[in-house]
Amino acid sequence: MSNSQVQISSHVIGPGQPVYIIAELSANHLQSRDRARSIVNQAAACGANAIKLQTYTADTITLDCDLPHFQINHGTAWDNQRLYELYGNAYTPWEWHAELQQLAGECGLDFFSSPFDETAVDFLENLNVPCYKVASFEIVDIPLLRKIGSTLKPVIMSTGMATAGEIREAVDALRESGCSQIVLLKCTSAYPAPPQSMNLATLPELSRRFDVPVGLSDHTLDSNSAIVATALGACVIEKHLTLSRDDGGPDSHFSLEPNEFAAMVDAIRSASASLGKVHFGPTSFDEKNRDFRPSLFAVRDIEPGELFDESNVRSLRPATGLAPVCIDQLIGQVAAVKIPRGTPMSWQLIGGKRETA
Repeated sequence: MSNSQVQISSHVIGPGQPVYIIAELSANHLQSRDRARSIVNQAAACGANAIKLQTYTADTITLDCDLPHFQINHGTAWDNQRLYELYGNAYTPWEWHAELQQLAGECGLDFFSSPFDETAVDFLENLNVPCYKVASFEIVDIPLLRKIGSTLKPVIMSTGMATAGEIREAVDALRESGCSQIVLLKCTSAYPAPPQSMNLATLPELSRRFDVPVGLSDHTLDSNSAIVATALGACVIEKHLTLSRDDGGPDSHFSLEPNEFAAMVDAIRSASASLGKVHFGPTSFDEKNRDFRPSLFAVRDIEPGELFDESNVRSLRPATGLAPVCIDQLIGQVAAVKIPRGTPMSWQLIGGKRETA
């Protein structure tokens, strides 16, 4: 398979293929197993191709420590918490993974996750996930990327705040570790992300520069960016899904509810279908309308031997006569037979040039 295509389960991801849509479960389960199951079911009902989890615990992702740099105070929705507290509330219990994986399979969804340390990779390998997602913050964790790459499975990696150099280093680390199938997602690591922060014009350059399929991990509050990204060549769209924002939770404020997610999926499918391929000329949808193009007609009765000019021949709809461009050849020639008004012009009606004395 070329670098321009990636295969995850039965889905081929790349230019010209259907957009691969990922529903992100994240912390929207609110520590309820039943709610997590409901989100998986809703992802399938909304038309997603995959459900994605995040695999960590508070102890694998940070330290239980009260030092100032473990406190969140950056003007976000998570301020005034310790990292350990946030991740303790947000993590998905590892004992749920197998159950949710089975449910996803029954719903026709691919199931995979973002590991945040090497133990999470080992755990997910035991579940035989079809691919891995790298979160935007972890793109600089080269040892983790090497571990993920060594599984030889496809990787979808969010680029977030990464510079072009950091992206290159991450891609090289994956490839050197054995990973040959990579998708890069443009994203803004703000929650929520304002539209003016998205810089979606980067997508074609991201694909060109790294020779991979690209997509969008979208943290905006609507689906507009996902639709624009599709038009710019995004092959993957990832979006957080919640049952209801009113229920709260660490990630609910930038997640879509099921009706919104379903509408986004429909809009993406429509945008993708409208892109089509490079094509000139009629399609199977408008071929019949060629009949309504203009052509040349006799606009009054024309006698045999009468000269054709603008007073008796005009370009009119429909397209049953000579093409309008033929008018220059017609002017100055004479009618071979009587031509009633409304007759489409044809070469058989033309008798040549009028002879001069």
